[in-house]
Amino acid sequence: MKKYNVIVILDKDMKNTLMCKRTKEPYMGMYNLVGGKIEKDNDGINEAYRELVEETNISKEDTNLINFMNIEYVSMNKVLEVYFGILNKEVKLIEEVNKLEWVSIEDNFFDMKKYAGEGNIGHIIEEIKIYLNSRK
Repeated sequence: MKKYNVIVILDKDMKNTLMCKRTKEPYMGMYNLVGGKIEKDNDGINEAYRELVEETNISKEDTNLINFMNIEYVSMNKVLEVYFGILNKEVKLIEEVNKLEWVSIEDNFFDMKKYAGEGNIGHIIEEIKIYLNSRK
């Protein structure tokens, strides 16, 4: 089974989420969450932190990631692991390939002309909002 991850990072005020603007296919020119392939011999959380540091310069010292949900595409033999964290301080972002931007969590992440993932980003962000509101 192929495994991939995406990482949702909220700023410390929980008003914005970090997005990358894709410079190549798939989804060239669209906003996406940071993430990538999970190597076979590595576990998910370590791979999520690895991708996060490589693509953004955000490390374990800056946020505590949790495995928020997994989306399994049974007929495609693929799993998407979704990780979530809130920054505990300001971080100097360093872009690897894709441009990084903070986007309001109130944006329409279901806009499939703007956001990658066929609506998954919208679903993921809405579930995170429900989770955060349940903890108040």
